[in-house]
Amino acid sequence: MIKILIADDHFIFREGLARILNDVPEMRVVATVASGEDALVRAGEFKPDVVLMDVNMPGIGGVEATRRLREHHPQMYVIMLTISEKEDDLFAAIRAGARGYLLKNMGGAEVTSAIQHVAAGEAIIAPTMAVKLLTEFANRTPQASATFDDQDLSERERHVLELVARGMSNKEIAADLNLSPHTIKAHLRAILDKLHLRSRTQAAAWAARHGTSPLG
Repeated sequence: MIKILIADDHFIFREGLARILNDVPEMRVVATVASGEDALVRAGEFKPDVVLMDVNMPGIGGVEATRRLREHHPQMYVIMLTISEKEDDLFAAIRAGARGYLLKNMGGAEVTSAIQHVAAGEAIIAPTMAVKLLTEFANRTPQASATFDDQDLSERERHVLELVARGMSNKEIAADLNLSPHTIKAHLRAILDKLHLRSRTQAAAWAARHGTSPLG
């Protein structure tokens, strides 16, 4: 039996999906919640095998909730189920530890199949998003493909890169670090130069693949 938790702030969607999944003999939805905060609480209570997580929710968003969930419950697998086709959201979700990234326009049978694969230890990404992921890595420069010592980045730059990988905007990073958006933009430009990358999305992809050194 695969135990599932659904986290989505749209009532009709999450309850409709719960009914679909509960009709599958080998699956049982143990809880449905409307926020990242509740997902963390209910996951601790019900110990689901798979968590279906929306990216954008009030309060703690899906990416941050995924990071915290994986930190405290590494045995649980998270699948992002979202309308977002943004590359930044995809890379942030991967960096946070998600094992799947699905779009809400997928059919019930596709979602059910994805849950089965992820519960078995595999990773699933919606075809359109997989194309974007492969394209982004293919477009990286040869220098960026080489092994990189992130000690070449300053502590502040590594911190900024970590927040970029979590899907935060320049404005959000500036507020988090108590700096101006202009300063964050300058740090990001320096990060791109040092990593030989061309865009913010590529920086998030690099962080998702390589990680960043622990911050002091």
